[in-house]
Amino acid sequence: MQFFSREHMKNIFTKPTNYVDTNKGEKYYKSLYEKMRKRLDELKAMKPVREHDIKFEKALDMWELSRRDFLKWVSATTALLMLPPTFEPLVAEAAEVMNRIPIIWINIQDCDGNSEALLRSSAPTVDELILDYLSVEYHETLMAAAGDQAEKCLEDAVRDFKGKYLLFVEGSIPVGMPEAFTIGRHPETGVERVQRLAKDAAAVIAVGSCATFGGIPAAYPNPTGAVGVMDVVKGKPIVNIPACPHNPANSVGVIMHYILTGELPELDSLLRPKFAFGYRIHDNCERRAHFDAGEYVEEWGDEGAKNNFCLYKMGCKGPFTFNNCSIIRYNDGTNWPIGVGRGCIGCAEPDFWDKYATERPLANSDIHPPGLWGVEATVDKVGLGILTATAIGIGIHAVASAVAGKKEETK
Repeated sequence: MQFFSREHMKNIFTKPTNYVDTNKGEKYYKSLYEKMRKRLDELKAMKPVREHDIKFEKALDMWELSRRDFLKWVSATTALLMLPPTFEPLVAEAAEVMNRIPIIWINIQDCDGNSEALLRSSAPTVDELILDYLSVEYHETLMAAAGDQAEKCLEDAVRDFKGKYLLFVEGSIPVGMPEAFTIGRHPETGVERVQRLAKDAAAVIAVGSCATFGGIPAAYPNPTGAVGVMDVVKGKPIVNIPACPHNPANSVGVIMHYILTGELPELDSLLRPKFAFGYRIHDNCERRAHFDAGEYVEEWGDEGAKNNFCLYKMGCKGPFTFNNCSIIRYNDGTNWPIGVGRGCIGCAEPDFWDKYATERPLANSDIHPPGLWGVEATVDKVGLGILTATAIGIGIHAVASAVAGKKEETK
């Protein structure tokens, strides 16, 4: 019996008799469940990309990960993908067949920070195991091969898995100075490399702020003309996973969604997966209550800082940044920038280095959000400032509560 056979999963999970009825309705989730069930059965019938791949349960043993560790990961990943708990057995089975999907990972104009994010943990995690268990056919930073051997690995993968592999791109693309990045024994520029490999990919995943929006290399004066993948690749499905660095849980989430459905997750207008970038840092911040109460750090080391007050006055860009850092965090889920007393710099947003990466409120910079005098008014002006906050969507639930309270008083 396989470690993650259907019968075994019944012994692990208590499957409710009915699908969870959410805003999308029971009918939607029942159809989705059946679609994923069919997709997984098709993948199970396929051979692994590498014939010598070990079984997933053996990989768990090698990494000294317990079944409990894995099941905790399954629950967290199911929630990350915004799926009901009834889908946990499918997510667990999907992990077993991840070695059916070939991946090519290339680096262009970058610091390798996103690759480092996959490696820099205090102990092996299930996310790392998943990424290790994937059939990564080429990764310039992690692979042992070099020179002709490395190039052969790449060309073999493109030929053997034409139209099937996922292309991960890390780093910005220097279109204004193509010669700034060349690679290989038969040199090609970053633009040429990305476009050539994207041509035969099933989809392209841009990882990190540089690959998505140009990142720090695109900051003024942008001498290399750095841009994101979506500016040079046309006619291919693209997913952007920004942040500097990205959180590996989000890239694993995209892969899991692709394995479960054969499709990419729902994206926002900037091609970011909504399950990870569908809400603001501010809305899930542990210091949000202090913002609503008007309690702010006024200067580093003051009493507000000692009591974990809101960092908005110190330049936190959480109200303008869409990401899930405040939920899944970094370093094995240990912490995140605001948790250690440092405001968000908006690294998941376009042009973040020029617009957001400063230790000053936006009201004191040349960048102003829409709505009267900007969000700073909510800090220094009580009455009219609250209306300003409402206009730009910050503190809106506090305003609603106040209005509700007034109505109650008049009854």
